[in-house]
Amino acid sequence: MQLPKFVLYLAALATSSGRRTIPTDTHQWVAPTSTDVRSPCPGLNTLANHGYLPRDGRNISVPMILDAALEAFNVDPDGLVVAAKFGLLSGNAPTTLDLDALALHSLIEHDASLSRGDFALGDNLRFNETFFMTLANANPGADNYNTTSAGQVMHDRLAISLATNPSITNTPKEFALRTIESSLYLSVMGNPLTGIAPKEFVQIFFREERMPIEEGWTRPTTSITRATLNALGAVIAANANWTATQECEPLVLGPDTTI
Repeated sequence: MQLPKFVLYLAALATSSGRRTIPTDTHQWVAPTSTDVRSPCPGLNTLANHGYLPRDGRNISVPMILDAALEAFNVDPDGLVVAAKFGLLSGNAPTTLDLDALALHSLIEHDASLSRGDFALGDNLRFNETFFMTLANANPGADNYNTTSAGQVMHDRLAISLATNPSITNTPKEFALRTIESSLYLSVMGNPLTGIAPKEFVQIFFREERMPIEEGWTRPTTSITRATLNALGAVIAANANWTATQECEPLVLGPDTTI
């Protein structure tokens, strides 16, 4: 299956290589406080929990996101900058965003998430263990996830949403977002070339929103390029066996604007 071009604009790349030791004094994991804000994205939340982004989750600029992703996850600004710029549309500030604003439905947030509920059904911001169990229980009998299991998880999560959410949004845009997110968690927590990621690392990443450094994870030594990311995505998409149930919805351009 040919991935939509939208994927290419959101694909995160990585160009630097080499193992990196995380300086514990600056980037130790700290749980968010009651006054901190977080997003529907475990990756951004992890960056904030480790101090690569402001720990309060507020007033975050596009350069901050690009620098944090490169330093912590080996994600190059090329490609990621488009998604980051879209994130600015979640609020009214001209150059910064707050992480919780990214819950704005149908901007970057989407239904059939791997770890959040659908917008129409309640809380689409916070981690939900019930929904995450579809991924957690995938690829039984193995200690890793891969592109085949990732595609099946996407298929199963969508089936649940289709059965329970009469207001689901399921267009090529959502499929592209879901596919690239699956490629990213396999790449960042595992091997960017094979798409094989240890279950323990992935589960910590989603559930605790931290880098599983103590468990043996290190920043990927293989560059995560557009080519490797899309190669994984093509296999994931084929295994997702996806079909659109509607055309693309109105384009969200801000908290009070759609076209």
